Amino acid sequence: MKNIGDIMKQAQAMQSKMAKMQEDLAALVLTGHSGGGMVQVVINGKQEVLRVRIDPSVVSGDDIEMLEDLVAAAFNDAQRKVQEATRESMAQITGGLKIPGMNLPF
Repeated sequence: MKNIGDIMKQAQAMQSKMAKMQEDLAALVLTGHSGGGMVQVVINGKQEVLRVRIDPSVVSGDDIEMLEDLVAAAFNDAQRKVQEATRESMAQITGGLKIPGMNLPF
């Protein structure tokens, strides 16, 4: 059995790696697409929307519902990308172990 000092050192090292991972994820910028790229939503690793781009051909007063669906789909695509990047980063730090209470991002 390891002594408490070794366990504390490992915990501190993991905490340091987690802080670095959060910084890296916060700087991450990902783009979600829908409608064949006609709608794009750019978000950061904290899942904050930075920009929305809409192809003018999609803008029609007759079918605003379709545009709303495309924006939602693009956001969801971007959000899935952030979640996947987070899972990959966590797997590198934890060696693939699922640690309770480590629900990232942020």
